[in-house]
Amino acid sequence: MAVATLILLLLVLVAASGVLVRFLPLPLPIIQIGLGILLAWPIDGLRVELEPELFLLVFVPPLLFIDGIMLPKREFAELAPRIFGLAFGLVFFTVVVFGYALNWLLPQVPLPVAFALAAVLSPTDAVAVSSIVGRDLVPARVRHILEGESLLNDASGLVVLRFAVAAALTGQFSLGETALTFVLVAAGGALAGFATLWATAKVLRIVAKIGDVRPEVEVVILILLPFAAYLLAEKFHLSGILAAVTAGLFIARAGLFGSLSFPARMQNMALIEMLSFTFNGVIFLLLGLQLPTIIRNVPPELSLYGTFWEPVLAVLMLTLILLAIRFAWIVFGSTVRGLVERWRGRETFRLTTRLKLVMTLAGVRGAITLAGILSLPLAISENGPPFPARDLVVFIAAGVIICSLVLASVMLPIVARGISLDEEEESAIEERMARQVAAEAAIARIEQMVDEARTTPALYEARLAAAQQLIPAYRQRIAAGEEEDTTVKDIQPALQSMLDAAFAAEQAALRGLLRERKIDETTMRAVIGEVMLNQALNGRQQANKRTNSKKTSAEKAGARK
Repeated sequence: MAVATLILLLLVLVAASGVLVRFLPLPLPIIQIGLGILLAWPIDGLRVELEPELFLLVFVPPLLFIDGIMLPKREFAELAPRIFGLAFGLVFFTVVVFGYALNWLLPQVPLPVAFALAAVLSPTDAVAVSSIVGRDLVPARVRHILEGESLLNDASGLVVLRFAVAAALTGQFSLGETALTFVLVAAGGALAGFATLWATAKVLRIVAKIGDVRPEVEVVILILLPFAAYLLAEKFHLSGILAAVTAGLFIARAGLFGSLSFPARMQNMALIEMLSFTFNGVIFLLLGLQLPTIIRNVPPELSLYGTFWEPVLAVLMLTLILLAIRFAWIVFGSTVRGLVERWRGRETFRLTTRLKLVMTLAGVRGAITLAGILSLPLAISENGPPFPARDLVVFIAAGVIICSLVLASVMLPIVARGISLDEEEESAIEERMARQVAAEAAIARIEQMVDEARTTPALYEARLAAAQQLIPAYRQRIAAGEEEDTTVKDIQPALQSMLDAAFAAEQAALRGLLRERKIDETTMRAVIGEVMLNQALNGRQQANKRTNSKKTSAEKAGARK
């Protein structure tokens, strides 16, 4: 009963946070963490023991899967060198530099444990990045780089954490063996994601062939995909996180959405948005619930004189060191890439100093960091000594999470103020072009169906009448809304078949634009959502017309009697 009450309370607070964000000038994650802290801070406050493995299984796979679906693939391919440089290169650079710096500043932290802390602090939080770095704050390319980085660096950071913990427990570490194992674990995780994706696509195609299956069944199968990918990878000690991300990134290429029925696609789109909002909110609420307990137990190593400011300044200094490491890597990577592109004679997207600062501040830490640090063992062996400096690194990790979120929330709007967002206009142009191409494809298909019926006078007349209703609607992109008359019954079958064919032509045209990379997934989702909504509304209108026609016929029959 206590668990059920906790779940209901968290859902209520998630909904409340969605209302509060309209009145408070704070990012949604900050509000949700604050609500969690308020629940846990009083003497008799709520206490929730967070099981890291269960947390990673329940929340991380579906959220990273959804983020993988939502990430524009065209931009991801174009910006892949920058994304991989941050997601993998920066992670290893942070582990080495921050690990040695922490060991030097706090000798009480053994070097392997310092590396473990650096590993969990290296991943940025995808949810926090998306919430803080909004569409109206930074250019689209910068946002795509940050979102792509936060998708992939979870896997690299947690894999390095595994090796750092093993080194702390055994006292043995081999750089060559670690690097080789990392490659195998990452590649194996991606392979597990592809395998699960392929199997799910086969299952959905079989379900589609069976026919007359409730759309909810298809949606449930799709929801289970990230969990299946994660568990399959973890079963073989591979990266489950990378498996879930891979499944999300390549779901469109696997043709899964094409295998779904129209009602299932509509339900899936709505469900993805709902799950993303709810799970993200619960994650930050749980994060807030954990922080008071961690902060109350200030490690003596950070409070030599027993003052409040000592641990605060220590955490702030370590956060600034992390930001300095990130800024140095971004500057280095941008310089090298600029030199290479100049040598090749190509133009490249150049980062100004302000954009480099924006990307630095946007490296916020979140739920993955907390779950990773809480997964450290309590003892070196079953009856052995405690894990060295565990309470200290847990406290530092929690402090850096808060510090990075607050700094980003306060400083990012100031630093990003006035940055040109010209690229956002490109997205609007793409959407207008996609709507135009889709409408033209629908009109062409309708006209083709009319021409095909010329040899059958009755069918030709019905289709021509239907076309006269549909084509103006497509040309004006508004609902026809014609009055009910006695001819509707005669052209109804032709009208419905032409509507279905026109919507299919629109979707095929949009998929063609996506394959040719003339639009990205964001534009595709926006326009195809409109197409599907129009299809649903037209279907309801035609159903209402049929119902009204039947009522009218029945009334006339009754009058004749």
